Amino acid sequence: MDDTDTLMSIGAFARLVGLAPSALRFYDDCDVMRPAYVDDATGYRYYAPEQQARAALVRRLREAGVPLIDAAVVLDGTREEARAVLQGHATRARETATSAQVAIQEILRTLPDGTPWTSKAKVCVGGAELASAVRQVAPAVASGPVREEFPVLGHVLIEIGGQEVCLVATDRYRLAVRTLRATSAEGDSWHALVAASDMKDVASWAMRMPDVSIEAGRDGARLRSGAHSRTLPTADETVLPFPDYQMVLDNFPITRHRVITERAALRTALAEAGYADAPIVLRTDEQQLTLTPAEREPDQITLPAICTGPPLRIAFDPEVLLAVIEAGVGPDVLLEISSPDRPVVVRSADQGSFTTLVMPVHDAAADK
Repeated sequence: MDDTDTLMSIGAFARLVGLAPSALRFYDDCDVMRPAYVDDATGYRYYAPEQQARAALVRRLREAGVPLIDAAVVLDGTREEARAVLQGHATRARETATSAQVAIQEILRTLPDGTPWTSKAKVCVGGAELASAVRQVAPAVASGPVREEFPVLGHVLIEIGGQEVCLVATDRYRLAVRTLRATSAEGDSWHALVAASDMKDVASWAMRMPDVSIEAGRDGARLRSGAHSRTLPTADETVLPFPDYQMVLDNFPITRHRVITERAALRTALAEAGYADAPIVLRTDEQQLTLTPAEREPDQITLPAICTGPPLRIAFDPEVLLAVIEAGVGPDVLLEISSPDRPVVVRSADQGSFTTLVMPVHDAAADK
């Protein structure tokens, strides 16, 4: 572009339109909200003032929980197409809200009495946020023979540095990383391993609190909320070192394929099409994603999707991929794929601080 004086950086534009920079990057990847200009040398994205209206509409659609596939119709389709999509989404949202209300009322009737706690400490995060982070990374913790062979993989790594708290888990086939932004922090960096079972107890405890403080020192670690506290049982040094997950993320190969589809639909399809004794094959072709059990080629499920890159065939263990999809948040899921034999990144616009890598499996049928 010749005239770049009026362009805004991604950070400035994000503040102006009320979207996170990570969301804008996601919408660029999905071809929903492309920047006006991208610097070839730095890769920095820049946005024009006239893009504000589209960004505001994207934000409202996401606040309403409209999946990106439907949002694209509202953004670029006819008025009649947009009306039909929005009315359909409103109907589904009412049905979901009614079911959720019934379930929540039933849960509330069975909850024990409790008193809310408040806290402040060395590193402070939201209680529900910490509990959610544990639930997201926990499925990637190793179990069974893998855990017996590599005891360290039966733990969640907690890292504290600056204003961030990072939770990491891996079983060699999956890698889950969730970063929390601390509301207050002081002191030095710190890290420790906590057994998966203990982290689940931490999640149950933290869920009841508005804030949780993590205090770490030479005498160990503890969680505090107001006058209440509990020990954070860290593993002994003999199970260290934990795999260098940051090196894996930093050296991830270039993405050649992107697949965006509705998360709930993909989760249902995996549950219906997956068989424990066979991989499940995912194929992309234009704007659809097809799931086929490797040993049952006629049995297939097709989902609408936004696909970039050449046609792709890739296989997964259905139970592993299903656990990854279930750990996500938001209405959409994005799969970033470099090749059928390299780790696949799974993420969403609604939780840019949560990244999962999942390993494909060998597709024997493709060799025939």
